[in-house]
Amino acid sequence: MKMVIDTSAIISVITNEAHKDALIDITKNAFLITPESMHAEIGNAFSAMLRRKRISIDMALKAIRSYEKIPIQFDSIDLENSLRIAGQLNIYAYDAYFIDCAERNRSPLLSIDEGLIGAAKEYGLQIIEV
Repeated sequence: MKMVIDTSAIISVITNEAHKDALIDITKNAFLITPESMHAEIGNAFSAMLRRKRISIDMALKAIRSYEKIPIQFDSIDLENSLRIAGQLNIYAYDAYFIDCAERNRSPLLSIDEGLIGAAKEYGLQIIEV
């Protein structure tokens, strides 16, 4: 099964959060797609964790190495359409990238981000929830 995966799901897996096992089960044998913005979002999430002293640099680097092992196809961003979606749904562009990616790839979206899930449902996308 082909699916678009968002940053919240990836972070949950690579930092051993509560949904890790369920997310791994859902994505077994799946073809994962994500917007190319994922790298920037992962970096930003870990820099925020470092600033808040939630993790050490060694923990962050270990998580990044785990992230780099996940087989994901990185999809280009359609900035024009993403901005239309962001305006229509009153969301940040980063969230709109995932909605646009799922729409263009005719794939469900896997997320644990309630805000993104709500926006994607409003947009009419199929959602895979944990």
